[in-house]
Amino acid sequence: MKTPTALDLPPVDPLPEATARYFALCEEKLGLVPNVLRAHAFDIDKLNAFVALYNDLMLGDSGLSKLEREMIAVAVSAVNRCYYCLVAHGAAVRQLSGDPALGEQMVMNWRVADLSERHRAMLAYATKLTERCPEMGEADRAELRAAGFGDRDIWDIASVAGFFNMTNRVASATDMRPNDDYHSMAR
Repeated sequence: MKTPTALDLPPVDPLPEATARYFALCEEKLGLVPNVLRAHAFDIDKLNAFVALYNDLMLGDSGLSKLEREMIAVAVSAVNRCYYCLVAHGAAVRQLSGDPALGEQMVMNWRVADLSERHRAMLAYATKLTERCPEMGEADRAELRAAGFGDRDIWDIASVAGFFNMTNRVASATDMRPNDDYHSMAR
């Protein structure tokens, strides 16, 4: 296994029982423990905070589907050129959509994908938030509302985009590497 990050931050040893159980659950459900989790394991409080926020944003109750949230993750990561997140979340888009081409299109340029107007509006919003945050305004939210998103959905789109802007920066700054297994998933 490649190291999850170029920084030399060894995991807590031994891992707390709850963390070891969570890693075993990841292995069971995903077939791997994502390197982002291993990278955070040098500080269990940081790992737990990361996991709690990720799980809330990406798996919790939302008007956005899991696929839509993964699409946002990929669109933001493409702007930021985050290798880790493009590989990991590109695989998630392939898996959730059942469409390997969509995953690749999203990674390269979501604008070339055959997307609904709803998805185009959502990704345009997330992209603008990533590239030109100070320019965001009511007109941007109105475009989302016109595409069928409610205010809670807009909150969730912004929160997922904001989370991935943060994690992209940490992953890039630490040279975090995706698990090799992601490259062959859902193809």
